[in-house]
Amino acid sequence: MALRGGALRLNLLDSSRHFHKFNSLVGVRRSSDKVSSDPATAGDHLIYTQEHFALKESLRKIIDQEINPHVDQWEAEGKFPAHKIFKILGNAGFLGVNKPVEYGGLGLDYSFSVAVSEELGNIRCGGIPMAIGVQTDMTTPALARFGSAELKKEFLLPSIMGDKVACLGVSEVGAGSDVSSIKTKAVRKGDEYVINGGKMWTTNGTQADWMCLLANTSDGPPHRNKSLICLPMNLPGVHIARKIDKLGMWSSDTAEVFFDDVHVPCKNIIGEEGMGFTYQMLQFQEERLWAVANILTTMDVVIQETIAYTKQRKIFKQPVLHHQSVHFRLAELQTEVELLRSLLHCATALYIKGNDVTKLASMAKLKGGRLAREVSDSCLQFWGGMGFTSEVLVSRFYRDSRLMSIGGGADEVMLGIICKYMDTLPKK
Repeated sequence: MALRGGALRLNLLDSSRHFHKFNSLVGVRRSSDKVSSDPATAGDHLIYTQEHFALKESLRKIIDQEINPHVDQWEAEGKFPAHKIFKILGNAGFLGVNKPVEYGGLGLDYSFSVAVSEELGNIRCGGIPMAIGVQTDMTTPALARFGSAELKKEFLLPSIMGDKVACLGVSEVGAGSDVSSIKTKAVRKGDEYVINGGKMWTTNGTQADWMCLLANTSDGPPHRNKSLICLPMNLPGVHIARKIDKLGMWSSDTAEVFFDDVHVPCKNIIGEEGMGFTYQMLQFQEERLWAVANILTTMDVVIQETIAYTKQRKIFKQPVLHHQSVHFRLAELQTEVELLRSLLHCATALYIKGNDVTKLASMAKLKGGRLAREVSDSCLQFWGGMGFTSEVLVSRFYRDSRLMSIGGGADEVMLGIICKYMDTLPKK
């Protein structure tokens, strides 16, 4: 079901008129219709409306028809066809739900992006949702917010439409969570930057058409000497050194990239020179909320599949689920998932009202990474020998979810951010 039409590409400034058109496109059911016995899907959700659920339903059809039937193959091959899948998602409007209408987006608030991320958690692996999240919530937020009209037309519009695949160039061999320590330099010469250095752990890196690159553009203080630059990946001097083999996220290609005297026009800088670190920190808010939303759904699915399996698997002449230690543990895990969901939706509600949610986003990501490890480990145990095979979702989740506590800021970095907001860090 396509969510983008000619009318939706117009500059719909009037909110009620926008939603009228959006509703007509997705065929939103009203509260008088019998949709579900779940009160949340009947209009009583804390932050979601019927429009959110219609969006999720439409995306679920694409997942079931175009993605999940091929996940096992793409996992085995170590790559999924990003251009093909992104074009399908772009045609349906899912790569820019909160991006400006004039650049192909739906112009909705960030809660719709969270809803999309939650639904992407129904994909039967972690790599493909992660790759999509890089496109929608990690490489393009700063461009959409601070980029020039010319840059948005060249890079944002085709990314939202699914015609270009994007990657994020922040992490380096010696600078992962410590973003201020990156070494890649962009030296200004005339009306160009000459870029030298390298990036590590680049999701979508072997397939990307452009990179949102963070580089040092001066020798000033580390928090004020960096800039974000839109860098086409087909430029001379851009080298894909290798595709990295990983513990999990197999279907997502991850690259190490080197830059050898790469010339980029100065006009490709996003916003102001020297503001890159600040822009990237703002992007991290959305990245972390997105990651939590995505992994929540997968945890729900893993718990439910574990319940179904332990109902029919017997040990000592009774179903595994009937053992108190099992159903009590599953109850504990589901309780933790619901608490995390409440934190996510609270942070989202505050964010769309313009609040700084860095502390809450950091708390949610910290808890999300740790809870994912608990859920995957506990549930895998209840699957017994089957859990140790590659034939079930729980084992894939066990591998994939480990990244949650590392990527996008490690747990220790989240703790440091939280302590900063609590004013408990030792004074330098």
